Amino acid sequence: MADPLHNYQTRTAPYGRADMAIDEGLRAYMLRVYNLMGLGLLITGLAAVATIMLATTNNPAAAVATLPSGQMLTSFGYAIFASPLRWVVILAPLAAVFFLSFRVQSMSVGAAQITFWVYAGLVGLSLSSIFLVYTSASITQTFFATAAAFGALSLYGYTTKRDLTAMGSFLIMGLFGLIIAMVINIFLQSSALSFAVSAIGVLIFAGLTAYDTQKIKEMYYESDDADVAGRKSIMGALTLYLDFINLFMFLLQFMGDRR
Repeated sequence: MADPLHNYQTRTAPYGRADMAIDEGLRAYMLRVYNLMGLGLLITGLAAVATIMLATTNNPAAAVATLPSGQMLTSFGYAIFASPLRWVVILAPLAAVFFLSFRVQSMSVGAAQITFWVYAGLVGLSLSSIFLVYTSASITQTFFATAAAFGALSLYGYTTKRDLTAMGSFLIMGLFGLIIAMVINIFLQSSALSFAVSAIGVLIFAGLTAYDTQKIKEMYYESDDADVAGRKSIMGALTLYLDFINLFMFLLQFMGDRR
């Protein structure tokens, strides 16, 4: 007489192995996303520190300009922070991220990855100006606070069974409203509106971190070939990188000690 339990185990074993393979593939995919994002943040940090070291000096003889805070700028610092070239520094990262977003499907994985590294470096060049506004200690503290918050929010997005699609749609609409408010405040220069923008910005990008993590997880498909999986990993890393940078910048407006 056949053993029903044996037959059941025989029938279900392949499915169990398939589930394990999917889980292992998903973990490898998400690990690659986080590794790419982390390396992007490292490049940004190194580029920002290198830029501010070249842009400022403690030697009055080497300074070409002095800021109200007392910091002295070299000729390089004056060029990227005070001359018309600063607009190139500000807009170059935007051009790079649009280029990567629209061309990634037609690029090789290697080219897309290099473009991401270039973009991260340009962001570091642009963000180096925060060292002129905030103390180094407060920038460091805010970075670690952002890392802790980002890690918890991304973990929630990865593990939750709740569908975050509706929340994500609401947050994206809120993001457009936030951008409009920031543009308006360029002309109004309202401290109250600036505080509100910072608070709302933190909430929006905190929510987007969880939402984007879930979306990136759902993009995984075990039958993707190496090129498709590679492009998905890069775009996932770019998305989380942007969430981290924006969360950091809005938190810095709260936690940063100005010079």
